[in-house]
Amino acid sequence: MPAIPSRRHWLLAGAIVSSLCLGACSSVSNSARGALTAVTPYKVEVVQGNFVSKEQVEALKPGMTRQQVREILGTSLLADVFHANRWDYVFTIRRQGVEPQQRRLTVYFNGDVLDRFEGDPMPSEEEFVATLDTRRRSGKVPALEATEDQLKKYTPKDKPSEGEPAAAATTAPLPAAYPPLESR
Repeated sequence: MPAIPSRRHWLLAGAIVSSLCLGACSSVSNSARGALTAVTPYKVEVVQGNFVSKEQVEALKPGMTRQQVREILGTSLLADVFHANRWDYVFTIRRQGVEPQQRRLTVYFNGDVLDRFEGDPMPSEEEFVATLDTRRRSGKVPALEATEDQLKKYTPKDKPSEGEPAAAATTAPLPAAYPPLESR
């Protein structure tokens, strides 16, 4: 008399069959996906520090007070306790599909007065905004004219006769005042 398979054998056989089916499905979808394009993960945009424009740097003049410099450039990213006469403005931006940018500006004080400043060449505000806009531009402006044939597609099918009022005139007029939102 043959042995009757126990419930445990049936569960094991079911698990093996289902794992084989799932494995087959994933190999089909992976081969189809590989034929299209490679998938790249999303990278978070990281912006750190203060953006300092060329116009702001041009407004700096030796002899300005710390408060005047702060009004032009904003609060510095780094103010070192050991170098109290130095402010560092560092700006970095990392975006997907764009080369990372990093710019530095160091401002030196003599007491409470601006002595000198040095750093990377800064872009103007217009140049910086242009680097942020990553949309592709075709350079061609579409024609904004329509021919008579194109306009005929949008004319109403049922034109009212001269004696009939237009459809917009048949709608009910708006109330003079709206009811209150809350009952009194």
